Amino acid sequence: MTPNLKIRTGSPEPLGLSFHENTLNFAIYSTHATKAALGLFFEGKQEPDIEIPLEGPYIGIWHIAIEGIPKGASYAYRFESSEECILKKPWLSDPYAKAYSSTYRWGDFSTPRLPFLCSCDPLPPFDWQGVAKPRIHLENLVIYEMHIRGFTIDPSSSVSKPGTFLGAIEKIPYLKQLGVNAVELMPIFEFDETHMKTVHPKTQERLVNYWGYSPLSFFLPMSRYASDPKNASLEFKTFVREMHRAGIEVLLDVVYNHTPEDKEYVSSYRGIDRSAYYILDDKGRDQNYSGCGNTFQSNTPAGSRIILDSLRYWTKEMQVDGFRFDLASILTRDKNGKPLADPPILKLIAKDPILKGAKLIAEPWDAAGLYQVGQFPKWGSWSAWNGPYRDTVRRFIKGTDAQAGAFANALCGSEPSYGPAHTPLSSINFITAHDGFSLLDLVSFQDKHNEDNGEENRDGSNSNDSWNCGAEGKTEDPAILELRERQMRNFLLALFFSQGIPMLVMGDEVAHTRKGNNNPYVQDNEINWFSWNFSKEQTDQIEFISALINFRNRHKALHRKEFLKPSDIEWHGTAPGHPDWGVASRFVAFSLKDAHIYAAFYAGHDEIAITLPPSPHGKIWKEILNTQLPWGQHFLKNPSDGKAIQRELKMAPYSAIVAIAI
Repeated sequence: MTPNLKIRTGSPEPLGLSFHENTLNFAIYSTHATKAALGLFFEGKQEPDIEIPLEGPYIGIWHIAIEGIPKGASYAYRFESSEECILKKPWLSDPYAKAYSSTYRWGDFSTPRLPFLCSCDPLPPFDWQGVAKPRIHLENLVIYEMHIRGFTIDPSSSVSKPGTFLGAIEKIPYLKQLGVNAVELMPIFEFDETHMKTVHPKTQERLVNYWGYSPLSFFLPMSRYASDPKNASLEFKTFVREMHRAGIEVLLDVVYNHTPEDKEYVSSYRGIDRSAYYILDDKGRDQNYSGCGNTFQSNTPAGSRIILDSLRYWTKEMQVDGFRFDLASILTRDKNGKPLADPPILKLIAKDPILKGAKLIAEPWDAAGLYQVGQFPKWGSWSAWNGPYRDTVRRFIKGTDAQAGAFANALCGSEPSYGPAHTPLSSINFITAHDGFSLLDLVSFQDKHNEDNGEENRDGSNSNDSWNCGAEGKTEDPAILELRERQMRNFLLALFFSQGIPMLVMGDEVAHTRKGNNNPYVQDNEINWFSWNFSKEQTDQIEFISALINFRNRHKALHRKEFLKPSDIEWHGTAPGHPDWGVASRFVAFSLKDAHIYAAFYAGHDEIAITLPPSPHGKIWKEILNTQLPWGQHFLKNPSDGKAIQRELKMAPYSAIVAIAI
């Protein structure tokens, strides 16, 4: 039965669905539509029970106000337009919707997903219980890149709600033990994991979009990351609140550069106003700067507004602490795809009062060759993933020529990349990320092994700066296994002893392998799932990383707010005060004067003799870490228990040491 509705003109502001007592106001932007209609669905069918023409457009906005819509109703839009748009079904989701009423099981290919109907019900109230944002200073930040589903979906997690926001809450004590104080969540905006058509080459089973870098909406949390899909916003807020209660910030990996839409898969933007939301060429074809088939408009009125409104919504309503922008260089392109010197969207973000204090992290490149490492800080308080840091550290640690000087710069916060006008906090330092080899795979594989992705191993990067230490993949050779563990310790030491903001990837703390797959975006299995069945060695590795983080936290000289000055640091070679920056150099050592810390990294094949600088007056050098030794044999937590050492000592091949004067 169709309810008795009272229909009025309504208001063009705000965009989306808004509530005024018993009246619901609908407003949507489309400059190219010649007609627009709202469909109301009362019985959960695929076709609406009533279709109502919208008023407008008013400066491109269509709108209507309706009183009497019953609880549980859904809505969608239909447009007529002169623009080219091929639709299998005419009903489109509201880009500003705050909840979908359509709910599905994860990985269910049997049920057609389109259209994604939007809920007419307001979000339920939420009690933040007085828990405030931690507001951790950038210099103290330690980031943990996490996939919500993968973190607890493995049966070994033993949580009550595996693969969900609520399941992750149960693992907060583990995160506290590890020592991280920020989680950077891989995409949690609503996406359709079933839209892909690729299959596993052996089993012929359909593969899912596991990573989620194809957002359907910029406002909805992923419903299938909730134990109750209809309460995804409530469960996400609970996750944020409990992380904050534990002193852990929540950062979101956001994708404002593309969507999954194409001619066959149209969910909203493409059917509403394609040229307002996508970068097109002069013939109306999608321009592919994202590597995913289309590119979202960031610097048109419609594109910049929805991005800004989304950021404001997640910051204010959802209480998140910051954002990592996937392929952020696309935000600097104009409506024709050309890079801008002063992008409007970045100016809007910088000036917005709600976003003041939000952490902003750029992935400063895109898939079409635009590479802007070092540039984002000039557009506001941005940090950025430091790709050159990753590449340099990988090359030096595995013994590549001509890397000593670059490695020293990386340890110091990459000042040549960012310039003296900025700080080391512009740099997000990482050795590995979701994209690429895991830490164990970095020391176990020369080549990628992505055959299971169904793309004949063509996907993923061919340039990994990896070294398998003598055997490709799994081996029982004890010498190779020991060398791999030593190299992992070297990488971790470099990461947490570098100026800047360190990022650790979920699973690297337990030497998780992706079996050589450096692009496992379709792998919903043990390749991506975190296993909670820790061996003694893995427990020792977790403790090692925790001790590194704690040591870093205790010594401000390791996480400064400003770049190091010559008076703060002294560089050494095998002899004190005589660094070797030559092409063949495999040895870099430094001492931090105020902290009385000495660290040396050696990436050569043969044992060498070195001499430490004189210890400060009245103190002795104590060795608190030697990466030649197993995970548990270090004294980072209690340096006074470390081994007193002479100034002259031997270093094993591919090893590092840390000493402190006490």
